[in-house]
Amino acid sequence: METEALVVRFEQLTPFLDERTRRLYVAAEAMSLGRGGISAAAEATGVSRRAIHLGIKELADPAAREFKRIRKAGGGRKRTIDKDASLRSDLESLIEPFTRGDPESPLRWTCKSVRRLAAELGRMGHSVSHELVSNLLGEMEYSLQSNRKSTEGKSQHPDRNAQFEYISERAKAFQSDAQPVISVDAKKKELVGDFKNGGRELRPKGDPELVRVHDFVIPELGKAAPYGVYDIAQNTGWVNVGTDHDTGAFAVASIGAWWHAMGQAAYPAAKELLITADGGGSNGYRLRIWKLELQKLADKTGLTITVCHLPPGTSKWNKIEHRLFSFISQNWRGKPLVSHEVIVNLIAATTTSTGLRVTAKLDTNTYPKGIRVTDAEITAIQLRRHDFHGEWNYSISPNKSTIGSLIS
Repeated sequence: METEALVVRFEQLTPFLDERTRRLYVAAEAMSLGRGGISAAAEATGVSRRAIHLGIKELADPAAREFKRIRKAGGGRKRTIDKDASLRSDLESLIEPFTRGDPESPLRWTCKSVRRLAAELGRMGHSVSHELVSNLLGEMEYSLQSNRKSTEGKSQHPDRNAQFEYISERAKAFQSDAQPVISVDAKKKELVGDFKNGGRELRPKGDPELVRVHDFVIPELGKAAPYGVYDIAQNTGWVNVGTDHDTGAFAVASIGAWWHAMGQAAYPAAKELLITADGGGSNGYRLRIWKLELQKLADKTGLTITVCHLPPGTSKWNKIEHRLFSFISQNWRGKPLVSHEVIVNLIAATTTSTGLRVTAKLDTNTYPKGIRVTDAEITAIQLRRHDFHGEWNYSISPNKSTIGSLIS
């Protein structure tokens, strides 16, 4: 509170004070604050500690009370930046060599600390300290900043936003009719074994869990391929932990497993299913095996399956990423995934304060890669492309003859 009052008084008096009286006034305030008063007064008023010390010395010396010449405004030693006209531009050329200077700058591939910058400016003929460089960077509004993800690679598709709006409209329509809407995707494959897993967990001090130095696949354990299904309305997740290849057949098998284990009970009157998925990977819109397996799933369940793919380069917007997978990663951080059982249990134990519930299952079936789907098989798929971007948005209806044979 004392320093706040000091700031108010100093701002009120500053217009009436010259350099000397300002120094003496702040020195008197610093002395009244007691221990630490010089630092507090300097921080509150901006007057340097050196000037305050000089003011205290003057206040204690009777001889100093005699009139002394007051330095004119603008007097005193000139700032380096005022004497060295090219200093600012040369500093900018070192910070941003591609846009403001030489792309072959010696600092192009190094960490640009203020000491390195000061040393390089010295080699360019400037007499500067690292403290001056730090002050100049502050005046030029530079600060330490980390990278920010924003660039999505290729140019954005012109119908990017329109596709998102289309998906939103379809999802709202399905939900208003009490039809299931799910978001699906494959999570990153994980090495199974005593390998380092990012993050930290609580353990006795000095007793970290020991893991392998090198991340080489353990042949008898292999990798885990989690494929997730997130039910948007129910806020529930299903994760099928595969031990083989992440193929289109595996993706659809995971969706089918979710339907039989959870979806059918949650939506007993369902006639349709809406799937939102990325445009690539095992559920890519160009993948023939994906569509063929969806036809088989539609035949088995009697559901008309509608798929809406996210536009290219927008996989991070898939709801399953930030509503399911992110929480799974948080739950198992710092824990070595030593077995498939551990992986399944850690996934199933994932919860959130908003009520997320997750079920996980180990899938030991084989899903061979490179299966060819013939043109005849593609033609037989009961696929209807939507008017808007039919390659991204389509519906697959059950084959009536197949349904009849299944029932009989």
